[in-house]
This record gives sequence, C-alpha cells and structure tokens, in this order.
Amino acid sequence: MNTNKIRLSVLDQSPVRKGVTAEQAVQETIELARYTDQLGYTRFWVSEHHNTGSLAGSTPEVLLAYIASQTKNIRIGSGGVMMPNHSALKVAENFRMLEALAPGRVDLGMGRAPGTDRITASMLNPSNQFREQDFIEQLYELNNYFHDRGEPGTPQLKIRAIPQVQTVPAMWLLSSSGQSGLFAAHFGMGLSFAHFINPVGGPEAVALYRDRFKPSDDMATEHANVAIFVFCSEDEEKIRQHQALMDYRFNQFEKGGGLTPVNYEDIKDVEYSQGELDRIMYNRARVITGTPGQIKLKLKWLAEDYKVDEIIAVTITESFEDRLTSYKLLAEQFLLDD
Repeated sequence: MNTNKIRLSVLDQSPVRKGVTAEQAVQETIELARYTDQLGYTRFWVSEHHNTGSLAGSTPEVLLAYIASQTKNIRIGSGGVMMPNHSALKVAENFRMLEALAPGRVDLGMGRAPGTDRITASMLNPSNQFREQDFIEQLYELNNYFHDRGEPGTPQLKIRAIPQVQTVPAMWLLSSSGQSGLFAAHFGMGLSFAHFINPVGGPEAVALYRDRFKPSDDMATEHANVAIFVFCSEDEEKIRQHQALMDYRFNQFEKGGGLTPVNYEDIKDVEYSQGELDRIMYNRARVITGTPGQIKLKLKWLAEDYKVDEIIAVTITESFEDRLTSYKLLAEQFLLDD
C-alpha cells in the first residue's frame, strides 16, 4: 500500500447550515461534487440520514442520479445505503439505473445501521427486525441480482433487476466497529472504516479485513479506505472556531438533543462539565484540523496507521466557502503536487 501517494475522496451529508434551507444544502452538495471532480478527487459519496433536520441527505440514489449528470471523472456513490431500510431488489435496481447513467463510475457503499432512530427505521421498513442475518442475506441477494442469477428453489431464479446493464457497481461495506469488515472480506467487497464515527480499533479492523479477504467476481484484491472529519484553513482562528463547533456538535448529539444548526457566536460562551470535557477530548480523535502543512502530516500519519492510500474527507463548516476552500487546500497538498 503506497501511502506516499494518497488519494482523496469526499463523503458529503448535505449539511443544513444555520440560515440555509434544505434546498440550498442540496445545491451545495451538487456544487461541491462538480468542484472536487475538477480538483481530481477519486470518489464522491453521499449519505442516507432520516428524521435529522440538520442533514438533508436522505436519498443517496436520487441525489446521485443528478450528480452523475454534473460530473465527468469522479466516482459517485453512497456512503452509504442503509440496507435495513430497503429491499435488496430495490437497491439493485436503483444502482443498475445509476450504472446505466454513469457506467463504470458507481460505488454502492452499504451500511447495516438504519441511519436514524428506531421509530423512524420501523416506519421506513415495518418488517425490519434489525437482525445481522437479514443483512447477510441481503448481501447474497444483491450479488445474485447484479449477476442475474438465483439460488435454486428461491424466487430469485425468476426475477431480474431492471435495467439489465452490463456493468456492476463497486460494492463497499461501511464499518465503525469491525464486524462489517469481516462481511466485506467474506463477500470480496471493499471496506470503508468510519473513523469519523469511531476513532478506536480501525487499523486493527482493516488489517483483519485484509487477512480474511476472499476475491470475488467483481473485486480481485482488497480495497480499503478511511473516512474522517477534516477541516483545512490558512486562518488559525477559523481552525480554532471550527474545532469549538465540532466539540459542541458532538456533545449536543451525545446528549440526545438532535443537531440544531448553530454558528460560533451561538456557542462560544458554552461551559462544559468535566464529564463533557472528557467526551470532547475523546471525540477530538474523530477530527483532523489544521493549516495545509499540518493537515498533510496528520493525514499521512493516519494513512500510515491504517496502511491505506485513500482518505475520505467529511467536512462541515459554518460557511460554504470555507468548505470549498478546505477541499481545495487538501487537493493542493495531495493531488496537485508531484
């Protein structure tokens, strides 16, 4: 794994900033996709969240169809489709349609969490039992639909996922604990570790995935990357304020109050208990911030730790301009130099 040459990718959740509508948030995601395509990023993934007003990204398959028409080279995909909310057949048809729109440029990233609270998840899929075995069966079914085959004695023998295109999306499993890494290894899929969700145990999970990897029809060798919150700026005061906002958001989320869009002025005088300060220090491991030179070193260290050559940056900022600038500065450090 050549970590001297790091590829950069994007996971965007369509954050609804304070004073911005959901419509604007989606348009910002589309503009960011165009921009990072031009900068030479490897892939652009969008997320699936429900019943969360601060994130507008609820239907990655719909958003990706439009992004496909607005980009040329960057891979587009889901980070991820939350499989408990969907039938395997519907996911297969959604992503076969995306392959028809952007052949050979589509990633199907999948998660086994619902991407929401249990009540909302039960409304999205009333038959959802949240069983691990159900997820495993969905992965078997997806593989069969993408290759127009079925297990003997199952209805899949008579069902074809439409449209019947010639290409298959690259399949990735998203993991924040390591268990899905074992599934990815068994099915011969890529693994994306969500360090931005869980900063502990990732390198070990990726190493175990590599050790257990079995080649598949669609992926001959293992592929792994790591996703992390990133903010890069040449303004050290902006970096400080960004970290303070991330500290507040993590605390807000862990207290179960939901994520209300805020800016620095709203939270600059907030005081935390010792317990909250302890959690803030833990959660700071989920974020990498700094000036361009600092970011380059920190991301290289992260890549070395995971032994990967691709980092997926998740960036949420007060201003959209700062979001664009952060991705531009990252590109200048990793993609535009020799």
